[in-house]
Amino acid sequence: MERVPTEDYSSYAVASGPGLVQGDFLDECPILVPPPDLDLAAFAADATTSIEVGWQTSDVVVMSQSCDLEQNNLELVLLCPHWPLNRFEEASDFFRSTRGKEELRRGNVPGYHMLAGSDLSGFERDIRVVDFRTVFSLPHEFLKRLAVERGERLRLLPPYREHLSQAFARFFMRVGLPVNIPAFKKGT
Repeated sequence: MERVPTEDYSSYAVASGPGLVQGDFLDECPILVPPPDLDLAAFAADATTSIEVGWQTSDVVVMSQSCDLEQNNLELVLLCPHWPLNRFEEASDFFRSTRGKEELRRGNVPGYHMLAGSDLSGFERDIRVVDFRTVFSLPHEFLKRLAVERGERLRLLPPYREHLSQAFARFFMRVGLPVNIPAFKKGT
């Protein structure tokens, strides 16, 4: 179920229920984290063992394609974390500057994508930054249960959802060339 605002070109709606789509926000989503010194021999084909893993929470946005989610074609759902712009600024002097924020807004910083703030009642948010450099995947069935348990959630609407998806694709489709075309110099 989706509650869409009446104004034109709104970035967000409020959704509820188990149906997830690309652009759904799941706050404080639990993410399992294996220990860095995990004994890989424990995963031998004939080994039966239990391991202890840690977990953390992260505010995430669903990045898997809506059609795959709606048709239950995925066991694992792709998620990227996002933060308020002010937290992002704390991590980098460049993003504290007007120039840094403007470069981010224009989509000129690979690996990150800026989303507008939300003024929906009960779902107010400042500008957010999605981090494509950190990607999680969690079981689809688990996330559907989590969505139901949490109740209403923010959902990114078209065309902003497709804009996010396109930025994600641009980041992952980058190709590093062994020899680049030389830069043009003044007068040539």
